[in-house]
Amino acid sequence: MTAAPSAPDAATLRALVTGRSRRRRRRGVVVAGLAVAVMAVFAISLMVGDTFYTPGEVWRVLIGETVPGASFTVGDLRLPRATLATLAGFAFGTAGVTFQTMLRNPLASPDVIGISSGASAAAVVGIVLLHLDGVSVALLALAGALVTAGGIWLLAHRGGFAGTRLILIGIGVAAMLDSVITYALSTAASWDLQAAMRWLTGSLNAAGWPAVLLLAVAFVVLVPALLSQSQTLSTLRLGDDTATGLGVRTQVARVIALAAAVALLAFGTSAAGPIAFVAFMSGPIAARLVGPATSLLPASGLVGALLVLLADLIGQFAFGHRYPVGVVTGVLGAPFLIFLLIRLNRSGAAL
Repeated sequence: MTAAPSAPDAATLRALVTGRSRRRRRRGVVVAGLAVAVMAVFAISLMVGDTFYTPGEVWRVLIGETVPGASFTVGDLRLPRATLATLAGFAFGTAGVTFQTMLRNPLASPDVIGISSGASAAAVVGIVLLHLDGVSVALLALAGALVTAGGIWLLAHRGGFAGTRLILIGIGVAAMLDSVITYALSTAASWDLQAAMRWLTGSLNAAGWPAVLLLAVAFVVLVPALLSQSQTLSTLRLGDDTATGLGVRTQVARVIALAAAVALLAFGTSAAGPIAFVAFMSGPIAARLVGPATSLLPASGLVGALLVLLADLIGQFAFGHRYPVGVVTGVLGAPFLIFLLIRLNRSGAAL
Protein backbone atom coordinates (compact mmCIF):
# COMPACT_ATOMS: atom_id res chain seq x y z
CA MET A 1 0.00 0.00 0.00
CA THR A 2 1.38 3.38 -1.01
CA ALA A 3 1.99 5.76 1.85
CA ALA A 4 0.31 9.14 1.72
CA PRO A 5 2.66 12.04 0.99
CA SER A 6 3.84 13.69 4.16
CA ALA A 7 2.89 17.27 4.96
CA PRO A 8 5.61 19.86 4.49
CA ASP A 9 7.70 20.37 7.58
CA ALA A 10 8.12 23.68 9.40
CA ALA A 11 11.41 24.50 7.66
CA THR A 12 9.84 24.03 4.22
CA LEU A 13 6.87 26.21 5.13
CA ARG A 14 9.19 28.92 6.46
CA ALA A 15 11.19 28.81 3.23
CA LEU A 16 8.01 29.15 1.15
CA VAL A 17 6.76 32.08 3.22
CA THR A 18 10.17 33.77 3.13
CA GLY A 19 10.43 33.33 -0.64
CA ARG A 20 6.96 34.74 -1.19
CA SER A 21 7.68 37.69 1.08
CA ARG A 22 10.97 38.36 -0.71
CA ARG A 23 9.28 38.33 -4.12
CA ARG A 24 6.54 40.65 -2.90
CA ARG A 25 9.12 43.02 -1.44
CA ARG A 26 11.16 43.01 -4.65
CA ARG A 27 8.06 43.73 -6.73
CA GLY A 28 7.13 46.64 -4.46
CA VAL A 29 10.62 48.14 -4.68
CA VAL A 30 10.72 47.76 -8.48
CA VAL A 31 7.25 49.26 -9.00
CA ALA A 32 8.05 52.17 -6.68
CA GLY A 33 11.36 52.79 -8.46
CA LEU A 34 9.70 52.72 -11.88
CA ALA A 35 6.98 55.12 -10.69
CA VAL A 36 9.62 57.56 -9.44
CA ALA A 37 11.50 57.27 -12.74
CA VAL A 38 8.32 57.96 -14.74
CA MET A 39 7.54 61.04 -12.63
CA ALA A 40 11.12 62.30 -13.00
CA VAL A 41 11.15 61.93 -16.80
CA PHE A 42 7.66 63.44 -16.96
CA ALA A 43 8.92 66.50 -15.06
CA ILE A 44 11.97 66.78 -17.32
CA SER A 45 9.67 66.65 -20.36
CA LEU A 46 7.87 69.73 -19.06
CA MET A 47 11.06 71.67 -18.41
CA VAL A 48 13.25 71.07 -21.47
CA GLY A 49 12.76 72.32 -25.01
CA ASP A 50 13.74 75.30 -27.13
CA THR A 51 13.21 77.28 -23.91
CA PHE A 52 14.13 75.81 -20.53
CA TYR A 53 11.74 76.47 -17.66
CA THR A 54 12.72 75.93 -14.05
CA PRO A 55 10.83 73.51 -11.79
CA GLY A 56 9.36 76.50 -9.98
CA GLU A 57 7.95 77.97 -13.19
CA VAL A 58 6.52 74.61 -14.23
CA TRP A 59 4.90 74.16 -10.83
CA ARG A 60 3.30 77.60 -11.02
CA VAL A 61 1.79 76.68 -14.38
CA LEU A 62 0.49 73.39 -13.01
CA ILE A 63 -1.31 75.09 -10.11
CA GLY A 64 -2.97 77.53 -12.48
CA GLU A 65 -0.84 80.66 -12.23
CA THR A 66 -0.11 82.70 -15.35
CA VAL A 67 3.59 82.64 -16.22
CA PRO A 68 4.56 84.63 -19.33
CA GLY A 69 5.66 82.21 -22.05
CA ALA A 70 5.51 79.15 -19.82
CA SER A 71 1.72 79.08 -19.53
CA PHE A 72 1.35 78.39 -23.25
CA THR A 73 4.49 76.32 -23.84
CA VAL A 74 4.15 74.14 -20.75
CA GLY A 75 0.38 74.14 -20.29
CA ASP A 76 -0.76 73.81 -23.91
CA LEU A 77 2.17 72.06 -25.63
CA ARG A 78 4.39 70.08 -23.28
CA LEU A 79 1.87 68.97 -20.65
CA PRO A 80 -0.61 67.26 -23.01
CA ARG A 81 2.30 65.69 -24.91
CA ALA A 82 3.89 64.23 -21.76
CA THR A 83 0.51 63.14 -20.39
CA LEU A 84 -0.38 61.38 -23.63
CA ALA A 85 3.04 59.68 -23.70
CA THR A 86 2.54 58.40 -20.15
CA LEU A 87 -1.01 57.15 -20.65
CA ALA A 88 -0.34 55.58 -24.05
CA GLY A 89 2.87 53.92 -22.83
CA PHE A 90 1.12 52.48 -19.78
CA ALA A 91 -1.75 51.24 -21.99
CA PHE A 92 0.64 49.57 -24.45
CA GLY A 93 2.70 48.03 -21.64
CA THR A 94 -0.24 46.47 -19.80
CA ALA A 95 -1.95 45.32 -23.00
CA GLY A 96 1.23 43.72 -24.31
CA VAL A 97 2.05 41.79 -21.14
CA THR A 98 -1.56 40.58 -20.92
CA PHE A 99 -1.33 38.98 -24.35
CA GLN A 100 2.11 37.55 -23.62
CA THR A 101 0.93 36.08 -20.31
CA MET A 102 -2.34 34.67 -21.61
CA LEU A 103 -0.66 33.04 -24.60
CA ARG A 104 2.48 32.13 -22.61
CA ASN A 105 4.70 33.48 -25.36
CA PRO A 106 6.70 36.76 -25.23
CA LEU A 107 6.36 37.11 -29.01
CA ALA A 108 2.56 37.32 -28.75
CA SER A 109 2.33 41.09 -28.47
CA PRO A 110 -0.38 43.14 -30.22
CA ASP A 111 2.29 44.47 -32.61
CA VAL A 112 2.89 40.95 -33.90
CA ILE A 113 -0.59 39.40 -33.96
CA GLY A 114 -2.37 42.02 -36.04
CA ILE A 115 -4.36 44.22 -33.67
CA SER A 116 -2.16 47.27 -34.21
CA SER A 117 -2.36 46.60 -37.96
CA GLY A 118 -6.15 46.75 -37.73
CA ALA A 119 -6.00 50.20 -36.18
CA SER A 120 -3.41 51.33 -38.72
CA ALA A 121 -5.36 50.07 -41.73
CA ALA A 122 -8.54 51.77 -40.56
CA ALA A 123 -6.72 55.05 -39.91
CA VAL A 124 -4.93 55.05 -43.27
CA VAL A 125 -8.16 54.30 -45.14
CA GLY A 126 -9.83 57.13 -43.24
CA ILE A 127 -7.06 59.60 -44.06
CA VAL A 128 -6.44 58.62 -47.69
CA LEU A 129 -9.82 57.50 -49.00
CA LEU A 130 -12.30 59.24 -46.71
CA HIS A 131 -10.20 62.39 -46.13
CA LEU A 132 -10.80 62.39 -42.38
CA ASP A 133 -8.59 63.96 -39.74
CA GLY A 134 -8.27 64.51 -36.01
CA VAL A 135 -10.78 62.79 -33.74
CA SER A 136 -12.51 61.08 -36.69
CA VAL A 137 -9.32 59.20 -37.57
CA ALA A 138 -8.80 58.25 -33.91
CA LEU A 139 -12.32 56.83 -33.62
CA LEU A 140 -11.94 54.91 -36.89
CA ALA A 141 -8.63 53.46 -35.68
CA LEU A 142 -10.31 52.46 -32.43
CA ALA A 143 -13.05 50.64 -34.34
CA GLY A 144 -10.49 48.97 -36.60
CA ALA A 145 -8.51 47.58 -33.67
CA LEU A 146 -11.62 46.25 -31.92
CA VAL A 147 -13.05 44.63 -35.06
CA THR A 148 -9.69 43.04 -35.92
CA ALA A 149 -9.28 41.66 -32.40
CA GLY A 150 -12.79 40.22 -32.50
CA GLY A 151 -12.16 38.58 -35.87
CA ILE A 152 -8.87 37.03 -34.76
CA TRP A 153 -10.49 35.72 -31.58
CA LEU A 154 -13.39 34.10 -33.48
CA LEU A 155 -11.08 32.46 -36.00
CA ALA A 156 -8.72 31.18 -33.29
CA HIS A 157 -11.43 29.98 -30.91
CA ARG A 158 -12.98 27.33 -33.17
CA GLY A 159 -12.66 23.91 -31.57
CA GLY A 160 -11.26 25.40 -28.35
CA PHE A 161 -8.77 28.09 -27.53
CA ALA A 162 -5.15 27.58 -28.60
CA GLY A 163 -2.52 30.25 -28.16
CA THR A 164 -0.35 29.09 -31.04
CA ARG A 165 -3.30 29.13 -33.43
CA LEU A 166 -4.21 32.66 -32.33
CA ILE A 167 -0.65 33.87 -32.94
CA LEU A 168 -0.48 32.30 -36.41
CA ILE A 169 -3.90 33.63 -37.41
CA GLY A 170 -2.94 37.05 -36.06
CA ILE A 171 0.25 37.10 -38.15
CA GLY A 172 -1.77 36.19 -41.25
CA VAL A 173 -4.37 38.87 -40.57
CA ALA A 174 -1.58 41.41 -39.99
CA ALA A 175 -0.07 40.54 -43.39
CA MET A 176 -3.43 41.08 -45.11
CA LEU A 177 -4.00 44.39 -43.35
CA ASP A 178 -0.49 45.55 -44.20
CA SER A 179 -1.39 44.92 -47.87
CA VAL A 180 -4.45 47.16 -47.42
CA ILE A 181 -2.20 49.87 -45.96
CA THR A 182 0.27 49.56 -48.83
CA TYR A 183 -2.51 49.84 -51.43
CA ALA A 184 -4.06 52.87 -49.73
CA LEU A 185 -0.69 54.62 -49.53
CA SER A 186 0.00 53.90 -53.21
CA THR A 187 -3.16 55.79 -54.19
CA ALA A 188 -2.71 58.71 -51.78
CA ALA A 189 -2.20 62.32 -52.74
CA SER A 190 1.01 63.86 -51.43
CA TRP A 191 -0.66 65.76 -48.56
CA ASP A 192 -2.64 62.70 -47.45
CA LEU A 193 0.47 60.53 -47.76
CA GLN A 194 2.37 62.75 -45.33
CA ALA A 195 -0.48 62.65 -42.80
CA ALA A 196 -0.84 58.87 -43.11
CA MET A 197 2.87 58.21 -42.73
CA ARG A 198 3.04 60.50 -39.71
CA TRP A 199 0.19 58.54 -38.10
CA LEU A 200 1.68 55.14 -39.00
CA THR A 201 5.03 56.05 -37.47
CA GLY A 202 3.54 56.77 -34.07
CA SER A 203 3.88 60.38 -33.06
CA LEU A 204 3.05 62.72 -30.19
CA ASN A 205 3.43 65.86 -32.28
CA ALA A 206 -0.32 66.38 -32.58
CA ALA A 207 -0.99 65.71 -28.89
CA GLY A 208 -3.85 67.79 -27.53
CA TRP A 209 -6.27 67.72 -24.65
CA PRO A 210 -9.17 66.07 -26.59
CA ALA A 211 -7.03 62.99 -27.34
CA VAL A 212 -5.69 62.97 -23.77
CA LEU A 213 -9.19 63.20 -22.32
CA LEU A 214 -10.51 60.30 -24.44
CA LEU A 215 -7.57 58.09 -23.45
CA ALA A 216 -7.80 59.15 -19.80
CA VAL A 217 -11.47 58.13 -19.59
CA ALA A 218 -10.63 54.74 -21.09
CA PHE A 219 -7.67 54.46 -18.71
CA VAL A 220 -9.81 55.07 -15.62
CA VAL A 221 -12.33 52.42 -16.69
CA LEU A 222 -10.10 49.73 -18.20
CA VAL A 223 -6.92 49.72 -16.09
CA PRO A 224 -8.73 48.81 -12.83
CA ALA A 225 -10.60 46.05 -14.71
CA LEU A 226 -7.32 44.66 -15.98
CA LEU A 227 -5.53 45.01 -12.63
CA SER A 228 -8.40 43.13 -10.97
CA GLN A 229 -7.29 40.11 -13.03
CA SER A 230 -3.64 40.48 -12.01
CA GLN A 231 -3.53 37.47 -9.68
CA THR A 232 -5.53 35.39 -12.14
CA LEU A 233 -3.09 36.19 -14.92
CA SER A 234 -0.21 35.09 -12.71
CA THR A 235 -1.99 31.77 -12.17
CA LEU A 236 -2.71 31.35 -15.89
CA ARG A 237 1.04 31.48 -16.54
CA LEU A 238 1.12 27.99 -15.03
CA GLY A 239 -1.23 26.64 -17.73
CA ASP A 240 -5.00 26.23 -18.04
CA ASP A 241 -5.13 22.81 -16.36
CA THR A 242 -3.22 23.99 -13.31
CA ALA A 243 -5.23 27.21 -13.12
CA THR A 244 -8.51 25.28 -13.33
CA GLY A 245 -7.30 22.95 -10.58
CA LEU A 246 -6.65 26.00 -8.40
CA GLY A 247 -10.22 27.21 -8.91
CA VAL A 248 -9.70 29.80 -11.66
CA ARG A 249 -12.52 30.14 -14.20
CA THR A 250 -10.12 30.30 -17.12
CA GLN A 251 -12.55 31.19 -19.90
CA VAL A 252 -14.17 34.03 -17.95
CA ALA A 253 -10.79 35.37 -16.81
CA ARG A 254 -9.39 35.19 -20.34
CA VAL A 255 -12.34 37.06 -21.87
CA ILE A 256 -12.22 39.84 -19.25
CA ALA A 257 -8.45 40.28 -19.47
CA LEU A 258 -8.24 40.16 -23.26
CA ALA A 259 -11.24 42.48 -23.72
CA ALA A 260 -9.71 45.08 -21.39
CA ALA A 261 -6.27 44.71 -23.00
CA VAL A 262 -7.63 45.05 -26.54
CA ALA A 263 -9.65 48.12 -25.60
CA LEU A 264 -6.64 49.73 -23.88
CA LEU A 265 -4.45 49.06 -26.90
CA ALA A 266 -7.12 50.38 -29.25
CA PHE A 267 -7.57 53.63 -27.32
CA GLY A 268 -3.81 54.10 -26.98
CA THR A 269 -3.23 53.50 -30.69
CA SER A 270 -6.08 55.80 -31.69
CA ALA A 271 -4.55 58.60 -29.62
CA ALA A 272 -0.83 58.25 -30.42
CA GLY A 273 -0.61 55.91 -33.37
CA PRO A 274 0.97 52.44 -33.33
CA ILE A 275 4.15 53.27 -31.41
CA ALA A 276 6.36 50.36 -32.41
CA PHE A 277 7.55 47.66 -30.00
CA VAL A 278 6.41 49.28 -26.73
CA ALA A 279 3.79 46.58 -26.10
CA PHE A 280 6.35 43.99 -27.17
CA MET A 281 9.27 45.14 -24.99
CA SER A 282 7.53 46.17 -21.77
CA GLY A 283 6.58 42.71 -20.49
CA PRO A 284 9.98 40.99 -20.89
CA ILE A 285 11.78 44.01 -19.38
CA ALA A 286 9.38 44.06 -16.42
CA ALA A 287 9.85 40.30 -15.94
CA ARG A 288 13.63 40.75 -15.66
CA LEU A 289 13.17 43.52 -13.09
CA VAL A 290 10.41 42.00 -10.97
CA GLY A 291 11.43 38.35 -11.13
CA PRO A 292 9.44 35.16 -11.62
CA ALA A 293 6.13 34.03 -10.13
CA THR A 294 4.63 37.46 -9.56
CA SER A 295 2.27 39.87 -11.27
CA LEU A 296 3.80 41.86 -14.13
CA LEU A 297 0.92 44.23 -14.93
CA PRO A 298 1.85 47.34 -12.87
CA ALA A 299 5.57 47.04 -13.62
CA SER A 300 4.97 46.45 -17.33
CA GLY A 301 2.67 49.47 -17.58
CA LEU A 302 5.25 51.69 -15.90
CA VAL A 303 8.01 50.33 -18.16
CA GLY A 304 5.84 51.18 -21.18
CA ALA A 305 5.24 54.72 -19.92
CA LEU A 306 8.96 55.18 -19.23
CA LEU A 307 9.92 53.87 -22.68
CA VAL A 308 7.59 56.27 -24.49
CA LEU A 309 8.63 59.29 -22.39
CA LEU A 310 12.34 58.56 -22.86
CA ALA A 311 11.96 57.79 -26.57
CA ASP A 312 10.12 61.08 -27.08
CA LEU A 313 12.87 63.03 -25.33
CA ILE A 314 15.54 61.23 -27.38
CA GLY A 315 13.67 61.83 -30.62
CA GLN A 316 13.26 65.53 -29.90
CA PHE A 317 16.65 66.49 -28.51
CA ALA A 318 19.33 63.80 -28.96
CA PHE A 319 19.91 64.44 -32.66
CA GLY A 320 20.13 67.43 -34.94
CA HIS A 321 16.73 66.58 -36.42
CA ARG A 322 13.56 65.79 -34.50
CA TYR A 323 12.16 62.28 -34.97
CA PRO A 324 8.73 60.89 -34.04
CA VAL A 325 8.66 58.70 -30.96
CA GLY A 326 7.82 55.62 -33.03
CA VAL A 327 11.09 55.90 -34.94
CA VAL A 328 13.10 55.75 -31.71
CA THR A 329 11.14 52.82 -30.24
CA GLY A 330 11.48 51.00 -33.57
CA VAL A 331 15.26 51.41 -33.49
CA LEU A 332 15.32 50.11 -29.90
CA GLY A 333 12.82 47.33 -30.49
CA ALA A 334 14.35 45.66 -33.54
CA PRO A 335 17.56 44.48 -31.80
CA PHE A 336 15.51 43.57 -28.72
CA LEU A 337 13.35 41.30 -30.91
CA ILE A 338 16.46 39.61 -32.32
CA PHE A 339 17.85 39.13 -28.79
CA LEU A 340 14.57 37.66 -27.58
CA LEU A 341 14.35 35.27 -30.54
CA ILE A 342 17.86 34.02 -29.83
CA ARG A 343 17.07 33.59 -26.14
CA LEU A 344 13.81 31.76 -26.83
CA ASN A 345 15.59 29.44 -29.24
CA ARG A 346 17.85 28.42 -26.36
CA SER A 347 15.50 28.34 -23.39
CA GLY A 348 11.91 28.12 -24.61
CA ALA A 349 9.01 30.59 -24.77
CA ALA A 350 8.45 32.08 -21.35
CA LEU A 351 8.50 35.58 -19.93
